[in-house]
Amino acid sequence: MKVLVIGLGGVTNGGKTTLAKRLGKQLPNCSILYQDDFFKPESEVEIDEHGFKQYDVLDALYMEEMVTSIHSWMKNPTGSSVSTAESKSTPLNLKSTEEVHILIAEGFLLYNYDTRVYQPADPPGYFDGHVWPMYLKHKREMEENTNNIVYLDGTKSEEDLFSHVYNDIVQELETWKK
Repeated sequence: MKVLVIGLGGVTNGGKTTLAKRLGKQLPNCSILYQDDFFKPESEVEIDEHGFKQYDVLDALYMEEMVTSIHSWMKNPTGSSVSTAESKSTPLNLKSTEEVHILIAEGFLLYNYDTRVYQPADPPGYFDGHVWPMYLKHKREMEENTNNIVYLDGTKSEEDLFSHVYNDIVQELETWKK
């Protein structure tokens, strides 16, 4: 059995979850792991000097648990606690890859660990004053420590982004057939 792990990283509210769910419906044997499921309780999240909860830092997450979940899935995709997406149908060009199990791990700090519509809404100034600067900081760290990164243009339509990523995955899976 072969496994393929795909990471979707990017800024908070950037469409990672939407893309992951859509890919999960189209790819065979696909599971999705959401970094948001690993947030610590609010009482354990620090507050900065501006009064903002520090959700956009690694310390706000149980990253060891997330990494353990990924490793567990890699060892046994069918017996893992990671939920499998309900695929509508396997496209004809992917029928021969049905022995491949795919994990999509998505999160805003996915590549910064060594290894949404929010309710209530964010307070005024939070995105510009905290979320975006933290994203840029973590993006720089990711670029220094990771290779094979494919950047997506967030100004493109949801359909264009899906098609781009889906085609990249299909192309990668095609190389596995050889």
